[in-house]
Amino acid sequence: MVTVRPFAAVRPRPDLAAKIAAVPYDVISTEEAREIIAANPTSFVTVSKPEATLPDGIDQYDERVYARGRENYAKLLQDGLLIKDATPHFYVYKQIMGSHVQVGLVASASTLDYEENRIKKHELTRQDKEDDRMHHIETLNSQTGPVFLVYRANQSVAAVLSKVMTSAPLYDFTDDTGVHHTFWRMNDTRDIESIQSEFAGMPCLYVADGHHRSAAAVRIAQKRRAANSQHTGHEEYNGFLTVIFPHNQMQIMAYNRVIRKIPLKGGVAELMEKISARFDIAPAPDGMPSGVHDIRMYIGSKWQRLTPKAGTFDASDPVCLLDVDILQKNLLAPLLGIDNPRKSRNIDFVGGIRGIGALTKLVDSGEFVCAFSLNPVTIEQLMAIADADKIMPPKSTWFEPKLKDALAIHEY
Repeated sequence: MVTVRPFAAVRPRPDLAAKIAAVPYDVISTEEAREIIAANPTSFVTVSKPEATLPDGIDQYDERVYARGRENYAKLLQDGLLIKDATPHFYVYKQIMGSHVQVGLVASASTLDYEENRIKKHELTRQDKEDDRMHHIETLNSQTGPVFLVYRANQSVAAVLSKVMTSAPLYDFTDDTGVHHTFWRMNDTRDIESIQSEFAGMPCLYVADGHHRSAAAVRIAQKRRAANSQHTGHEEYNGFLTVIFPHNQMQIMAYNRVIRKIPLKGGVAELMEKISARFDIAPAPDGMPSGVHDIRMYIGSKWQRLTPKAGTFDASDPVCLLDVDILQKNLLAPLLGIDNPRKSRNIDFVGGIRGIGALTKLVDSGEFVCAFSLNPVTIEQLMAIADADKIMPPKSTWFEPKLKDALAIHEY
């Protein structure tokens, strides 16, 4: 049984939604945030990355950063740029990116479901990033960035969302990357009850993106629950802000790798010789993998196809079947010394949205010595791994399009 609840969203004034809605805090740098704010001072980036409104050089975890975020948020409210709905609602969020369409339910998901593993995870989190999101939420007393959840597609849920989308939207705009965003409020109490009933019949949900945000929200709920002698389970802190999509609408792109140096005395020649013991190597026409277990490597201005040899991975384990895991265990760790890709300075990661050209450009510039292009993980693989209570290697999935911050904010 999964619990989802409506909530009274804080959201942009309709005529300002396109200006206020912002990209997630963790996909832009501080310098990029400064550029966004310079061009658009009302952008919610002033709240999600408030260090960009402070002098250069300040640590992103400095207490002044969180305090400035609270000030910037309060100003948006005081100036009437953000408004709050009077009563709780579900919301419907549709995104169109090229030919891809996805429609999600905006809801408060249950922290108890998360704790009891009815909301399943597939990534490890970092303590410093959890602490950061926890501090940000507590300082604002609001969750401003939604967690991206997935449910197994359900026709009854789809029918309700389709009905809501026949009404006039609250927001309808195209952002500067060409992604179209449309946002509705669910007003009919029968629709709200139907959605809650359908989700109550589901065994679980899956975190697609936003592991740190969800983990931080759960820690806050635990903290406030322990401090509240009158705790009932219905307080707003018992839920966290989510957009929940059907699994068959997901678009997952590859998360590719670039390597700075080869720590072998024999350089490229020795590396290729060692690779040949674990992979079959053949020239490739380009960097686009043709399917599973086709790993492309760009080195010496040429693309190579690496096909893992039999016996180099455990085909019975859903994690070991992933090309990203095969690459890590058979090449990155044993041959390049990248035992922990989360911490190694010899590796960087390139989201598939940037295209294959970004990989060749980085290597041809001389900053990196080689690149690896991977076949994207499928949503079925992700769910199988989460169902098995296993963890994916870091930087395995890149979801597009990204959810905008501030279209719906969940206040405690």
